[in-house]
Amino acid sequence: MTTAIIYSVCGVLAYLLGAIPFGLLIARAKGVDIRAVGSGNIGATNVFRVLGKGWGILAFACDALKGFIPVSVFPLLAKTFWAFDGATVLPLVCACLAIAGHNWPVYLRFKGGKGVATSVGALIGLAPAAAGVGLLTWVLVFVTKRYVSLASIAAAIMVAGAVWIFYFQTGVLLPVVLTVLCGLVIWRHKSNIQRLLHGTENRFEFKKR
Repeated sequence: MTTAIIYSVCGVLAYLLGAIPFGLLIARAKGVDIRAVGSGNIGATNVFRVLGKGWGILAFACDALKGFIPVSVFPLLAKTFWAFDGATVLPLVCACLAIAGHNWPVYLRFKGGKGVATSVGALIGLAPAAAGVGLLTWVLVFVTKRYVSLASIAAAIMVAGAVWIFYFQTGVLLPVVLTVLCGLVIWRHKSNIQRLLHGTENRFEFKKR
C-alpha cells in the first residue's frame, strides 16, 4: 500500500470518528435534543449543564477518545499491518482531521462543537507534558472564575506556549501544528469572547440532578 493511500485511509477514518456527535447521541438516548436546549452546542459542557455531571463526563470522555484514538492507535495499526512508520506526521494529520470532524461533522451538515475535548484527547497522545499544563490551567481558571469558555481559552494559550518549551528540540512541525490547533480552539470561542467582553457570558453552576 502506498504512502498516499495510508495517509488517506487513516485521515478519512480519523475524520469520520471525530465527526461522531457523542454529546448529541447521549442526550438523544435520554430523550433530549441537545441542540434545542441550553447553549445549543453538542459538546460535553452543554450535556453537563442539561443532563448532569455523569452524562457530561461521559460525553467529554467519548469526545476526547475521538482525538486520542486516531493519534495513538491509527499510526500503530499502520505500522503493524502495513509496516509504515509515519513518525510524527501521520499522528498530526490524524489529530487535525479528527478535530475537524468534531467541529464540522458530515453527519450534522458540518455544524459541530468547539473541539475542546477532542483536542485534549489528541494533545494527550501527541504532547502529554503540554496537555498537563493545559489541564492545570483549565482547572485553576475554572475554579476561580467559573467560566468554561474562559478556562478553555486560557488553557489553549498556555498549551501553545508549552509546546514550544517542551517540544521545540524535536523539531518545529509539532509546535507549529499544535499552536494552530490552539488558535482554532480560541477562534471557535469567538462568540464566547464577545459575551465575556460584554459581561453576558453565563457562569457555570453546579446543579443537583
